[in-house]
Amino acid sequence: MNLRMFIPEQASTYAVKVDPLFYALTAFTIVFVVGLTFLLIYLGLKYIQKPGSGRRSVHVENMALELTWSAIPAVIALGIFVWGAVLYYDYRNIPANTLDINVIGKQWMWKIQHPNGLREVNELTVPKGQPVKLTMTSQDVLHSFYIPAFRVKQDVLPARYTTMWFEATKVGTFPLFCAEYCGTEHSTMGGLVHVVEPAEYQQWLAGGPSLTPVQAGEALFASMGCATCHAAGDASRGPHLEGKFGAEETLRDGTVLTVDEEYVRESIMNPTAKVVKGYTPLMPNFTSQLNDEDVSNLVAYIKSLSAVN
Repeated sequence: MNLRMFIPEQASTYAVKVDPLFYALTAFTIVFVVGLTFLLIYLGLKYIQKPGSGRRSVHVENMALELTWSAIPAVIALGIFVWGAVLYYDYRNIPANTLDINVIGKQWMWKIQHPNGLREVNELTVPKGQPVKLTMTSQDVLHSFYIPAFRVKQDVLPARYTTMWFEATKVGTFPLFCAEYCGTEHSTMGGLVHVVEPAEYQQWLAGGPSLTPVQAGEALFASMGCATCHAAGDASRGPHLEGKFGAEETLRDGTVLTVDEEYVRESIMNPTAKVVKGYTPLMPNFTSQLNDEDVSNLVAYIKSLSAVN
């Protein structure tokens, strides 16, 4: 039997770590279900009380046996939990040297933008052997970005960012799906992930547009008059943005948080939600003036102002 009929090929560094856990869970499930089922049937047939046998129940205590059948499953379950927790930590611990790509989900397509501004629809081209970080948001409803061959999946939510990362290990083309029911044409919301050699990826990028997300964000920052309040200096009406991304910020209520993509997005779309200590909430709401791509470009520009990326 060809397992490829049921299990996609392994094409990422994470896939080779996840699959052993999946196989272990499957093996334990089969052993316990099949073993206990047959044992139950065997003992039931062997010790069934026949008419006229006059057999009486006998109360037997065996502490060693009871501890054994309680301890062994407990150890196995705890071991699987620790194994899964380590894998989850590895999945959420995003490397520093990633290729950052923006993804917007909408009914019923994936819109993708590369660092130089090159765009794709329902296709994602990435280099082999380099960690790739996807920063994702939804334009309408809940979606889920799923690449079976990489063993990675992440919900994509409206009005906020979620992230996922992977490192492809094989050149080729792999299917991409939306794994969350998102409407009548959910089944058609898919695409392809193209993994190419690094040199080929750079050559492919060279054919991209002249305006990168950082440049587009900078132009939008200027046209919207953002520098009026966010210019460097103590007299500015809003916090200056140089060096802020990746640093800690103290809010008016004393909360300390790290400035990341989600915080920057929320500060643009809902500026009164988390106001920085020492400033008055004067910034207007830009929800009706900016789309998701505009916000992604502004986030990219603000990230570029910081030495921490």
